[in-house]
Amino acid sequence: MNEEEYNKLSSSTIGAAIEVHKELGPGLLEAVYEECLLSELKAKGLKVESQVKLPIIYKGKELSKVFIIDLLVEDKLIIELKAVENILPVHEVQLVTYLKLSGKKLGLLINFNESVLKHGIRRRINS
Repeated sequence: MNEEEYNKLSSSTIGAAIEVHKELGPGLLEAVYEECLLSELKAKGLKVESQVKLPIIYKGKELSKVFIIDLLVEDKLIIELKAVENILPVHEVQLVTYLKLSGKKLGLLINFNESVLKHGIRRRINS
């Protein structure tokens, strides 16, 4: 995927998240936003997986700890969802960890507990 395709995928995903936020507003549980965003992305014709297991591979060996990616879009874009008062540094570290462990290039951290959703979106690139 080139940069333009990543930008298009990111933009389409953010548009779907904005649609969910317009419909539901802030203040619900993360699981509600996840299900609705999953539905919205699938309606756009995107391949989306939810609750994707991400193992830790260390020195070629799979360890017992497994992380869970909220949504994986087109097997390229990791989405970490939140419904919290404020995005904290630990939330951004969580997304960066998922990007590094998976080898994926692009991730979005989306906090639905904002009056204006764009204030709750962080885009991260794994370089």
